[in-house]
Amino acid sequence: MPGDAFLATASALVQLARRHQARLIVNDRADIARLAQADGVHVGQEDLAPAAVRRLLGDAAIVGLSTHTTEQVDRAVLEPVSYVAIGPVFATATKATGYVKVGLETVREAARRANARGLPLVAIGGITLETAASVLEAGAASVAVIGDLVAGGDPEARARAYLERLSRWEPPRV
Repeated sequence: MPGDAFLATASALVQLARRHQARLIVNDRADIARLAQADGVHVGQEDLAPAAVRRLLGDAAIVGLSTHTTEQVDRAVLEPVSYVAIGPVFATATKATGYVKVGLETVREAARRANARGLPLVAIGGITLETAASVLEAGAASVAVIGDLVAGGDPEARARAYLERLSRWEPPRV
């Protein structure tokens, strides 16, 4: 999307989110996040570095960083981030990352490493309503879902199904 259209869309979504006491995180573009007054930005391995994002958005902003290997997780936890993301957990056609699916065992290890630094882990990639609980059981603090929300043609109903099912989910007792 061209920058001006992206900014207009992000600004409108920020206003909508505020009306519903929700937060809005812009993907990849710290400049758009700042101009739209979004709550934060999520960046990938090839995007603006988290330290530069922090300088641009400030300490109160939410800053997330995508990782695809445990080595990247180890580097990410040393950055000024609010959370670390890992994925793709399962095969996905939504976004070509150039990385193969990492699976639940990598989610488990990534969660251990992120949590040791006090950071939550977000899991992304190929997650469905049927697999979301297993991803949380592996240690992810939350899941990011795109494809499964829109695949059936009724994203609102699917989002409600996620909320209903995951609101009943309880972490395993240790």
